[in-house]
Amino acid sequence: EVQRLNQQLEEKNGEIQQMINQPPYEKEREILRLQKSLAEREKAQATSDVLCRSLTDETHQLQRKLASTAEMCQHLAKCLEEKQRKEKGNSDDQIPTERSNQLLDNETSLQALICNLQDENRMLKQKVAHV
Repeated sequence: EVQRLNQQLEEKNGEIQQMINQPPYEKEREILRLQKSLAEREKAQATSDVLCRSLTDETHQLQRKLASTAEMCQHLAKCLEEKQRKEKGNSDDQIPTERSNQLLDNETSLQALICNLQDENRMLKQKVAHV
């Protein structure tokens, strides 16, 4: 291990001696190349940081939207359940045909809305998982 480290140290000393022995313009050129490389890396890091912040914000936004969608689905499911219980209670009262059709339309639209919300919920979960 010591020999390997000594060899690396000798290589580095050789590189330093080469740099010292180079003409001044070569040194300047190397310095400029290193500065340019550093600037490119700093720019790439800044871009990466901005993208990470943006993705984090989008993730939080999608999580909030997912939570509100899930809450809305639960609320609609409860409403549908209550309506079904009421319909069962009213079935003994012989609901008029027009009222019956209206309730069926409402139930169908609620079910369609629930399906849409479930699809949106699924898509949001996929987006969150992707992010």
